Amino acid sequence: MPMAIAAAQNDLNSLGFAKSPAETRVVVAMSGGVDSSVVAAELAREGYDVVGVTLQLYDHGAALAKKGACCAGQDIHDARRVAEELGFPHYVLDYENIFKDAVIDEFAESYLAGATPVPCIRCNERVKFKDLLATARDLDADCMATGHYIQRFMGAKGPELHMAADQNRDQSYFLFSTTPEQLAFLRFPLGGLASKDETRALAAKNGLAVADKPDSQDICFVPNGNYASVIEKLRPGAAEPGEIVDMQGHVLARHNGVIHYTIGQRRGLGIGGLSDPLYVVKLDVDAKRVVVGPKEALATRTVPLREINWLGDAPFDSQKEWHVAVRVRSTRLPAPAIIRPLSATEAEVELLTAEEGVSPGQACVFYASEGTRVLGGGWIWRG
Repeated sequence: MPMAIAAAQNDLNSLGFAKSPAETRVVVAMSGGVDSSVVAAELAREGYDVVGVTLQLYDHGAALAKKGACCAGQDIHDARRVAEELGFPHYVLDYENIFKDAVIDEFAESYLAGATPVPCIRCNERVKFKDLLATARDLDADCMATGHYIQRFMGAKGPELHMAADQNRDQSYFLFSTTPEQLAFLRFPLGGLASKDETRALAAKNGLAVADKPDSQDICFVPNGNYASVIEKLRPGAAEPGEIVDMQGHVLARHNGVIHYTIGQRRGLGIGGLSDPLYVVKLDVDAKRVVVGPKEALATRTVPLREINWLGDAPFDSQKEWHVAVRVRSTRLPAPAIIRPLSATEAEVELLTAEEGVSPGQACVFYASEGTRVLGGGWIWRG
């Protein structure tokens, strides 16, 4: 079998059910990209009862009106085309209001509060793995499959979440808030592939028009990466000017709005004539101040967390300490740390090696010290 879904054992099919593929209904969350299209195509080829579902999340009308648009409208068209070519039903669900309430509004408020939010995690948590998963159950599906690069294995105490085989494609940072109940229903067929080249080869083998479609790089509702412009549209007047100060409070320059800055930023500060580079070390929203300092001021070893989702076998607060590995941003490899639970959903994490630029609003994701298992994670909530 070309895709690493799960080895069929003890008369189980590749999705882990004791019945034939034809008797197994699987809802595939189809974004219109190559990953989810390959999942749908391969499952359909194996004979599963596939139902494709695409979420209309934002700006649908505008996207359709633009020639050559590569956002919501084109993606929906691409997903529908794959379903038509492969002969399985496909539904488009209007989730614009849900997406705005659950993801976009919080993104704006978090940014205005000086945090650095990760809306893709909230989208998985509050939309795809909540409302969409509920829809899959309503469609009498046995499971829901996605194109995420992450693995699901059966452990001694139930399904476990593991990093993808291809570390360059691993999306576990963005899926840490997946609950055990959701994990029981989810399947990630691409998680065991060695590279994205394998995915594109499968797309070509299935004759999919999206085989060479570029990967999306930006947050879907921030297509050009300009967060501040989106915030200004969502919250007019949010970009109030203020002062850029050093760590002693000396005024060095003026700025056009705290929303234009993020923790760890070096470029674009508009401060010249200094021998050593300065970085944004703090955003004081109430005082409308951007605080800058030397690079070493960015280093931290203590990270406070809340809204923790725990995927370990024993209760999170059953131990005083958990010796694990953690990521405080998606682009870093897991590094050794100690988690000290304060409650079932709050903790303080000690990083054994200091990290630079840790910011409120980001996620801290937990991994087993050895191996690939994802143990959950939480949200960094104060600097």
